[in-house]
Amino acid sequence: MRPARPVGRSSFCYSENVTQTVPGTLYLVATPIGNLEDITLRALRVLHEVSTIAAEDTRHTRKLLTHHGIHGRLVSLHEHNETERIPELAARLLAGESIALVSDAGTPGLSDPGTALVAAAAAAGIAVVPVPGSSALLAALVASGLPTVPVTFLGFLPTAPAERRRALNAACALRHTLVLFEAPHRLLKTFEALGEAWGDRRIAVARELTKVHEEVWRGRLRDALAHFSAHPPRGEFTLVIEGAPEAHAPEETPPGEAPSARAEDAARASLRAALAEGQAPFQAVRRAARASGLRRNEVYRLWLAIKQEAAR
Repeated sequence: MRPARPVGRSSFCYSENVTQTVPGTLYLVATPIGNLEDITLRALRVLHEVSTIAAEDTRHTRKLLTHHGIHGRLVSLHEHNETERIPELAARLLAGESIALVSDAGTPGLSDPGTALVAAAAAAGIAVVPVPGSSALLAALVASGLPTVPVTFLGFLPTAPAERRRALNAACALRHTLVLFEAPHRLLKTFEALGEAWGDRRIAVARELTKVHEEVWRGRLRDALAHFSAHPPRGEFTLVIEGAPEAHAPEETPPGEAPSARAEDAARASLRAALAEGQAPFQAVRRAARASGLRRNEVYRLWLAIKQEAAR
């Protein structure tokens, strides 16, 4: 009689006519951020082998797959259909299918749709496997000329002015390099907001990384505003900004302690003169802060009030 075959790792476990399917795997596959050659051999193999590819934009991903001769089954997963699509994809994973998640460029889930699917898969005990590759964040950081460790990634800033200001104020005192993404139509306003909140720091502006018109511009925020005002911004941008200088790191006014009237008067006078001269907001705030001894966040509030008065 032939000995019974030992039970090992297989796709199924058997127990009294009950079949339990081993869940599939969710692969997070990084795709090129521009140059279609910037994809790993492992990523290509995974995209060939999985049952389904969940893509932010199926039309965009189809071009990549066609370029590499891959004929995978595509489904869309973006911010407008995540709620409906995730239960379906989770069910497929639990049924034993393996799925690759991709975004339009770079690593899925990093300022792109996908984090909710990853969370659902992890909560259900489904294996989540990253397949790393191109990253605009890392490419811009290492090419910036600024310190690469430590670093804080801010993603895309909020579009609403009040929320954006709160986000920038929260990161204002960080003394290490900061990285964020920005769209071309918001770039100039972002330079202004950064200068107002953080002062005239060094910055590297990476544009169209790995593409034909790749550019890394380095200088200071005020110069970046002037340069990209004269050369209308096009393409996708990654901004790498130096951290707060230790000597000038802002501090909040202690509770209950108000700035002196004399200091406020000095700041107001400096700000009014700057407004009359047409100075950029961050230059005006920085100069007034130095002249009055007030903290920049206090001077910025005065600047907003003076602008409102002038607009009446």
